[in-house]
Amino acid sequence: MSAHTNRKIVLNQRPQGEIQEGDLLLKEEPVRDIRDGEVLVQTLWLSLDPYMRPRMNDSKGYMDPIGIGEPIVGESVARVIESKSDKYQVGDIVTCYSGWQEYCSFPGDAPMVYKVDAGSVPLQAYLGVAGMPGRTGYCGLMYVGKPKAGETVVVSAASGPVGTVVGQTAKQQGCRVVGVAGGEEKCRFVVEELGFDACVDYKAGNLEADLKAACPDGIDVYFENVGGEVTRAVAKLLNKGSRVPICGYVSAYNAEDASKVETPFHVFGAMGENKPEHRFFLVTEWQDKHQEITKLLADQVASGKLKYRETVAEGLENAPEAFKGMLKGKNFGKQLVHIAD
Repeated sequence: MSAHTNRKIVLNQRPQGEIQEGDLLLKEEPVRDIRDGEVLVQTLWLSLDPYMRPRMNDSKGYMDPIGIGEPIVGESVARVIESKSDKYQVGDIVTCYSGWQEYCSFPGDAPMVYKVDAGSVPLQAYLGVAGMPGRTGYCGLMYVGKPKAGETVVVSAASGPVGTVVGQTAKQQGCRVVGVAGGEEKCRFVVEELGFDACVDYKAGNLEADLKAACPDGIDVYFENVGGEVTRAVAKLLNKGSRVPICGYVSAYNAEDASKVETPFHVFGAMGENKPEHRFFLVTEWQDKHQEITKLLADQVASGKLKYRETVAEGLENAPEAFKGMLKGKNFGKQLVHIAD
């Protein structure tokens, strides 16, 4: 009999707009014994990402909604603490989609579970710039955005883990890179630490003029993370032949009625013959490159070539508040929850 008690955060009811008291619940239950072929892992670090919010709704989006009573979805770095599978040994460190809980068991042949090298970079980097967000930024930019040297690339949510990788990768390609972020501190970090050419503060009140000043030659690639007013400002500056990889649009994720939201698809689709090549993409389109790109990004982290910021909440019980703050941009860089050492 397993001696562990699992704490998990489950969806109690579907949020209407912003997440309220009672929407998410912390539950405790004993960890069940694992069966032959299974492994039990303990969560060390939990990733908080914007995509989790739409999955709390009952609408069929690009991913299934979370069921009522089920743990909130999410990727974690975890340590194998018991194994009845010959694929994993106790002590192995993996990334897996455990969801918001302290322990999780799964079959040894479960997909989307990867062993990670625990030596070269901080473990939590495998949830940020060397993880799913980093791969999302890299693949979306390189395979959908297709930047060429000398072009102007704009990325919104520039100080987050996706934008961080998009901008630094575009600089490596020889592009002029302009970020959009909220607040002076984030903008300064994006230019001074990450090496972007400019960063526009959307909270400063002159978004259109500031963006135009930062992009004298117009915009060739816009990496979309936020939607809303940023998208409308970018649309006016897009050059002929521009490309827009659409990763998400977090500004709309707390909307009470998603059907009334003006999405990037509305904005770009209405541009007539000047409309950019644009599409929504998922990082899983390049699942076959998972290990290769993870290694590429982790190597850049290890060498100091890829810089990033992170915000850490301590303990699973603090995940909901940290998540609500992240949707409003209160975090700086990748939002993580530290659960165990």
